Amino acid sequence: MPRIVGRRVVAAAAVMATAVTAVFASPEAIAQGTYPDKPIRMVIAFAAGGPTDVVGRLLAPRVSEILGQQVVVENKPGATGNIGTAMVADAKPDGYTILFSASTMAMAPALYGKQLGYDPVNGLSAIAYVASVPLILLAPMDGAKSTPELVGMLRKDPGKYSYASSGNGGMIHLASYLFATRAGGDALHVPYRGSAPGMVDMIAGRHGFQIDTLQSSKGFIDGGKVRVLGVASDKRLKQLPDVPTIRESAGFDYAINTWYAVYAPAKTPRPIIDRLNAAFNQALKQPDMVKKADELAIELVESTPEQAKKFYDEQMAFWDPIIKQSGAKPE
Repeated sequence: MPRIVGRRVVAAAAVMATAVTAVFASPEAIAQGTYPDKPIRMVIAFAAGGPTDVVGRLLAPRVSEILGQQVVVENKPGATGNIGTAMVADAKPDGYTILFSASTMAMAPALYGKQLGYDPVNGLSAIAYVASVPLILLAPMDGAKSTPELVGMLRKDPGKYSYASSGNGGMIHLASYLFATRAGGDALHVPYRGSAPGMVDMIAGRHGFQIDTLQSSKGFIDGGKVRVLGVASDKRLKQLPDVPTIRESAGFDYAINTWYAVYAPAKTPRPIIDRLNAAFNQALKQPDMVKKADELAIELVESTPEQAKKFYDEQMAFWDPIIKQSGAKPE
């Protein structure tokens, strides 16, 4: 009888010790062993069907398969991505709410200032920088035939020519402003709600040029409705092998990409960040993902959380003076 009691006492003590250990175990230790054990919500801070949504939805099912839990996409557009970003920054840092966002996130601090709604430096933890998309310079078929010709037009008649964008303070607006500035000229900004309406007006001859992604403009290019003058990249695109980079044709430095990255709320345990980082990096290497990205001229990028954070910080520093100089204001 005493031996039985003794065993029960030992067993009870073991149970209590386990319970105490569980109570005082660090979130990192818990995350290491169980994460993820339920679906993950991935907030895309832009509208369904847009470029950010397309890339995010390409990755979501592949990451789901790798993690063994569904990654549920939820679009939360508005305020140049700030609504969705603030939502994730305020979420519980347990790895079950993450953000898929784009390059405008690095522009938002300079555009919104104190009205941003979250801390751009400390409010989020970078998970991975996953993709980059070079921008291209377009003109109407009866307009400039080359980048040097367009540069000459902008220099000769500053302010005479206009360019369309998908909205005030967005990537297309600021990339176009930067192009005109580095070309030594000037042009009038005309914002639209999306790049496609602006493209239609450019085709009609109402604008001198437009900067966009190949993904968004491919239909217009294939239809022979617009002319591709140059690529805003360090090297030519294999999808457009005969189109020179802006640097090689115009002679000035201009390499601007739109990009996509994944974030979690600040203070998310590092084991969770590492688990998600590994899953996204693995998803990027899947053959079907590589094939689809190649079709859309998307450059897939593997990164560590530290590299993703460094890249984001560098992008904020790059765009801050440009935004202030441009006088751009959020819509």
